[in-house]
This record gives sequence, structure tokens and C-alpha cells, in this order.
Amino acid sequence: MTGLSAVPSGTLIDRALTLLLDGPLDAEGVATQVLGLPNAPRAVADRLAVALLGSDPRVRQQSDGRWALAAAAQGSPLLGECAFAVVDVETTGMQPTVDDRITEIAVVVVHGTRREVVFDSLVNPGRPIPGRIQELTGISDAMVKTAPTFADIADGVVDALAGRVFVAHNARFDWGFVGAEVKRAKGLVLDGPRLCTVRLARRLYRGEQSYSLGALAERFGLENAARHRAAGDAVVTGMLLERLLSVAAEKEIRTLQDLETMHRTPVAELPV
Repeated sequence: MTGLSAVPSGTLIDRALTLLLDGPLDAEGVATQVLGLPNAPRAVADRLAVALLGSDPRVRQQSDGRWALAAAAQGSPLLGECAFAVVDVETTGMQPTVDDRITEIAVVVVHGTRREVVFDSLVNPGRPIPGRIQELTGISDAMVKTAPTFADIADGVVDALAGRVFVAHNARFDWGFVGAEVKRAKGLVLDGPRLCTVRLARRLYRGEQSYSLGALAERFGLENAARHRAAGDAVVTGMLLERLLSVAAEKEIRTLQDLETMHRTPVAELPV
């Protein structure tokens, strides 16, 4: 599985994933190196490996019976094969793990020539929205009073993200909020590839005066009829992503791994 998933969090799974970075493990290796059971019979080791790793989408069992990271086993997909979940959230503030909550969320899927809003909802944050935030977004306490809580929509959000590459403009912000809300509501941890259109734009378009969503939308003529609303910003970010993917292809960036490598590389180290 190449895209995003919501998975249980646990030290044994984390240890297994770390070990699998070095290559596939057979069941005895899982029992010995992960579970600390070096003398487990083969049949027992097989059952333990399945119980630990069998339902985790980040891991797959190869045809030879060994366990491997899914991405390593499958190879990196071509960008044209990837489905991107472009996310935007509006919130009560800047601290997702403390007091702030999501007030609106939208997910737009970009996949080849398809661009579609697949999820869009106001969210009752369970606390007042600060006045300055209401002025910025136009989302008032009255508007969210009868809206669903995040717990009510968590399954729909996870479904909209599943199997797709998470994308946002300033992705750390949106990822932090969505991840915190999913963990509170479902006890699950988001895991998978994620990309930031700010970082991509800085690497593919050098020397812009501003890389804000508004500035880039104006620069490329991308109309946003609902600025600072989740669906409006997610749609425009999707349009921006399409442009960035096109420019990346011109630079011989073909696979998701190619794009992730560029995404991580400091601008100063990239060829002009």
C-alpha cells in the first residue's frame, strides 16, 4: 500500500518497522528480533508474525513467506498512478495537541485528470471560535453549533485519505491537526507519504516573492471563490499540485520516490 493509512500505535510494531528498513524478515526473525522469543517453534513464530504484522497496511508478506515494508516490496509507483488527497482545515488556533480543534475540513482527490471534492464538512470544535478566527474564515460559533463533531466524521475522513498521498499547503499544520483529531477520536495514528505544496513550489519555482497560497494562486491565475474556507483552499491547492506535478515531470521526476527525494532536498543542493 503506497498511500495513507490509520494504524494502531505500539512499540512492538514500531520496532518491527525499524528492523524491516534493513530488509525483509522471516517469521523466526520477527519472533527473535521483535518479540524476544529466539526459541519459538516455526509454527508459533508464523502465528505470532501474522498477529503482529498481518493487519498493518505498511507491511506485506512476500511470496517467499518473509515480511517486508509494503513500499519496498512493491516499488515506488509512477506519479500518474498515485492518488493524492489534498487537505485543508480551518481551526480554532495553532495548537492541535493542546486546546485547538478543527472547525472545517475538506479533502480533494487529484488522480490523473480527476480533481474532485470527496469530503467537505463543518466541524463542531466543542469550544468557542476566537473572534479573529471568525473574521478570517467567516466560520462562526452559530455555524458550527449543529455541525458534527470530529468523532462523528472521523471514519469518513479516514476513508477519504486511505490509500492516497496526503498533500496540503503547509502540510505540517494540516497533518498535525488531522492526525491529532483522528488519534483522539479513533485511537489511531496516521501513517504514510505526505507532501507540502509550499516545499514543492520552493523547489520548482525559485525566487518567488511569496509562497503563500494566495500569492501562488494569483501568480498562476488559479481562481479561489472561497478563500480561507476548507473546500475553496483545498480545490486551489489541488490545482497548484497539478501544475507542480507537470513541472516535476519536465524535470524527469517520474515516481513518488523521485518526488519525495526532491521534496526533502534543501533548495540550495538542487540543480538550477
